[in-house]
Amino acid sequence: MPKASNKVDSAATPVALDRKDFEILGLLQQNARMTVKEIAEKVHLTTTPVHERIRRLEASGVIKQYATLLDHTKVRKSLMVICYVSLRQHSKQSGIKFIRAIHELPEIIECYNISGEFDFMLKVVAENMDAYYDFHVNKLSQIENMGQVQSVFVMGVVKQTHQLVY
Repeated sequence: MPKASNKVDSAATPVALDRKDFEILGLLQQNARMTVKEIAEKVHLTTTPVHERIRRLEASGVIKQYATLLDHTKVRKSLMVICYVSLRQHSKQSGIKFIRAIHELPEIIECYNISGEFDFMLKVVAENMDAYYDFHVNKLSQIENMGQVQSVFVMGVVKQTHQLVY
């Protein structure tokens, strides 16, 4: 199946990082609003080299973006569903069309191209079961080349993090 973007796979071009880079990354993953001064104090450097390191990490793509993580239950998206999707046809063009369609659906907050019985795994949020039903019937199942969809309803979140371990 095709990848979700045309960018070079970042795994193919690793970036040389030292212990201070990892310390900075760890702090930013915990709190992206931390100031350069606060980071500098914690990693025992002055602000200029910390600022330069952060800019280098951003420019090299190690830091992809800064984000605010929301509690989905507090913004009326309390139903979380994992959807396993298989396509009817497996060609590069049909995969690209599917990926483009997925990008147009705001209910889908994550999409992974996977191996095994299914082609993609989607993480979907909705206000309630009625809203998910409407999404499934009127949006997801209407995507061209859609094959099988298996929906698994999340009953509780045991662990959720975006922090990488290094």
